[in-house]
Amino acid sequence: MKEQLIKAMQYHQLVELMYMSKTGEISKRRVKILKISGDKFQVFCFTKHEKRTFIIENVLAMLPINKKESYAI
Repeated sequence: MKEQLIKAMQYHQLVELMYMSKTGEISKRRVKILKISGDKFQVFCFTKHEKRTFIIENVLAMLPINKKESYAI
């Protein structure tokens, strides 16, 4: 998963994440990856409209958002 995150960050690709929080709650987020450091990564979350930090191992799935879809954000 880390390699996919790095690639998305390098290509400035917006992605959709399925993420599990520490409490086990699953959420779907549209994000732009800003920084990857160790086992965490920082994003701009279009759902919350702010920067957020996530743990890489808690990412359940990741899909790139194509350009047509990103205009809807």
